Amino acid sequence: MTGHLPSLVPVLPEIILAVGAMVLLLLGVFQGDKSYTQVTNLSVALLAVAAFVMFGEVGSSRQITFGGMFITDAFALFAKTLVLIGSGVALLMSGRYMRDHNINKFEYPILVLLSTVGMMIMISASNLMSLYVGLELQSLSLYVLAAMNRDRIRSTEAGLKYFVLGALSSGMLLYGISLIYGFSGTTDFATLAATLKGMHEPAMGVTVGMVFLMAGLSFKVSAVPFHMWTPDVYEGSPTPVTAFFAAAPKVAALALFVRAMFSAFHGMTAEWQQVVIFISIASMLVGAFIALVQTNIKRLMAYSSIGHVGFALVGLAAGTEAGIQALLVYIAIYLTMTLGAFGAILTMRRSEGMVEDISDLSGLSQTNLPMAIGIATLMFSLAGIPLLAGFFGKWYVFKAAVDAGLVPLAVIGLVTSVVSCYYYLRIIKIMFFDEPAPAFEGGQGRTVGLVVGVAAVLNSPVSFLLISPLVAAAAWAAGSLIL
Repeated sequence: MTGHLPSLVPVLPEIILAVGAMVLLLLGVFQGDKSYTQVTNLSVALLAVAAFVMFGEVGSSRQITFGGMFITDAFALFAKTLVLIGSGVALLMSGRYMRDHNINKFEYPILVLLSTVGMMIMISASNLMSLYVGLELQSLSLYVLAAMNRDRIRSTEAGLKYFVLGALSSGMLLYGISLIYGFSGTTDFATLAATLKGMHEPAMGVTVGMVFLMAGLSFKVSAVPFHMWTPDVYEGSPTPVTAFFAAAPKVAALALFVRAMFSAFHGMTAEWQQVVIFISIASMLVGAFIALVQTNIKRLMAYSSIGHVGFALVGLAAGTEAGIQALLVYIAIYLTMTLGAFGAILTMRRSEGMVEDISDLSGLSQTNLPMAIGIATLMFSLAGIPLLAGFFGKWYVFKAAVDAGLVPLAVIGLVTSVVSCYYYLRIIKIMFFDEPAPAFEGGQGRTVGLVVGVAAVLNSPVSFLLISPLVAAAAWAAGSLIL
């Protein structure tokens, strides 16, 4: 018994969250929905405890457990930190909105916790089987969260669309895994990498399986052409749920994408690089041009997220350690930008309820100047204006692409970034130069205002002082993936 205990240490944060979620589920069942606030606060505390335990492993070397199916390294610690932050902030922002819309169900924070467990398993997966288990644990929770507002047709529609298309993507992913296993004889990343390295030329079945695997992962990060669910799900889901979707799951899926390509298929970089370049270009183009005609701010943020996934994938397309480092820097900055932006959307409330049209921000600078400045800072950062955090994210991914010889990809990224400036700057123009619309009510409480304020500060020129530690941490994480 004693000999098996150390193997549980790397997975201790996941165990804490899973067991804690079960205990909170019992609490919710016995106390009913009146326990919503208590369960939410305890869920955030659980996320903090998991992070504390995880940071205790920072000094540890690479650890592998469960027969090589689960790995903890610097890359996993970096990505899991972002996921825990994203989940915790999304929960903190959701309180008043969920109460106002009568969807303050105790199941909500528990589903977020279980989804977070799935994300952490995804990030640490070193086997195609653990990859799938983590992915499905995350996805099943997200399907229910999307349809959380059962009395609203759009929310139910969002959950149904997400479920049907998610099931399709899972089928593609499983088919890819079966092909890879059938032609290589293994599902373990390290063994698969060694097998491919020993082949003079990869078997066609492995290549086809890898493409199907990438298609399934592309759906999870909402990359084109597997993005069709994103605008409807973002618009239909409750806004705090949309904020959660745009933050933590996106980070986890991108981290999984990177680990799978570099740990299992590093010997096939030339093959998967072509696919990544295609979906990166397609995502940047769709995100830039279709967002131009959006009038609903949540749909605009959906297409914005598709574009940002394209920018992040530029780092993966580079196929180098510098590319991984750039991608990690990018998703860390993107997390702050998107949480701040959705915090701002949560403040768009009037007496008749929540409003989501971009035109509702008209003249915000005259009715709530601090909020207008915060939103403007975030929009400038999302656009990649120099000296703001978003600029540094794009700088590093484009630099990695240029250093890898992918100059055309970097140029396309630069052009689409310029195009996307239009719809970000349009929001700023509406807030500062249009006739004021009726003022919003008191927002969603101090927590949401604090999130927007902190996100705006982190994305302001102050980011120039913070970028160096972030780049160093990302380099440390990327170095652990490339052995």
